[in-house]
Amino acid sequence: MDVVIYHNPDCGTSRNTLALIRNAGIEPHVVEYLKTPPNRVMVRQLAERAGITVRDLLREKGTPYAELGLADTSLSDDQLLDAIFEHPILLNRPLVVSPRGVALCRPSEAVLDLLPTQRGEFVKEDGERVVDEHGRRVATA
Repeated sequence: MDVVIYHNPDCGTSRNTLALIRNAGIEPHVVEYLKTPPNRVMVRQLAERAGITVRDLLREKGTPYAELGLADTSLSDDQLLDAIFEHPILLNRPLVVSPRGVALCRPSEAVLDLLPTQRGEFVKEDGERVVDEHGRRVATA
């Protein structure tokens, strides 16, 4: 299975998502989007394929979101894409592309819908058990 992850290694959610992909026996194509940002067309296509808006791809925390006035709902998708292109840190992560679809994987276990069965237990960095020893998703309260 060919899988691509738009990844930030400094992000715990992104690291957990990457680990879940690998736990399914897949070595994905890892795009460190801060080093190699996707172009405007790709960002628009990723949003469309994920069934979300360009605005939904914006990250506020730890970014220049407020300073750039990106909360202004009158801004067009083109203006938001310009901002993401100028400041790739604004692109929320991780985005995962697989033959089963595209998703913004927040929380990280959202990636499970895009993957084959997990090969074994998976526990997030924070200790939360997501997949049991049989590769099944653990029910959350």
